[in-house]
Amino acid sequence: MKTVLFLCTGNSCRSILAEATFNHLAPSGWQAISAGSKPTGEVHPRSLALLAREGIACAGYHSKSWDSLALTPDIVITVCGSAAGETCPAYLGPVLRAHWGVDDPAHASGGEARIDASFMQAYATLRARIEALFALPAATLDGPAHALKRELDRIATLHQ
Repeated sequence: MKTVLFLCTGNSCRSILAEATFNHLAPSGWQAISAGSKPTGEVHPRSLALLAREGIACAGYHSKSWDSLALTPDIVITVCGSAAGETCPAYLGPVLRAHWGVDDPAHASGGEARIDASFMQAYATLRARIEALFALPAATLDGPAHALKRELDRIATLHQ
């Protein structure tokens, strides 16, 4: 079983969207978890509503600290963006690391439609990247870490 940790600061939007989407699409032998360096303590209601609209189960997801993880992941993907000078946490364990920056939709402003569009953009970008990961050949997914790292970094450049 390969475990991927999606990590951001608040663990209320992007990392939750990534965790739920990853687990929805994951082939056997893969699972995702998420956490934050400074968790908000709740999942943003718009994240849950979006997942429900997309037909992705969201029961049981909650905002949690990386300090409370019960296992060491194989891969850590940070999803912090550049909005508002956000600082991305650095996971220091002995794992493969990648950065898939996505701006935090929780900081979106404007009308309802604009805020919803920010959440949808974050979700669409994360989903496209997760789909690209699972489209990799098995030899890359299960092969040497440096080959997977190269692909994770390439996938980080994909936008929806």
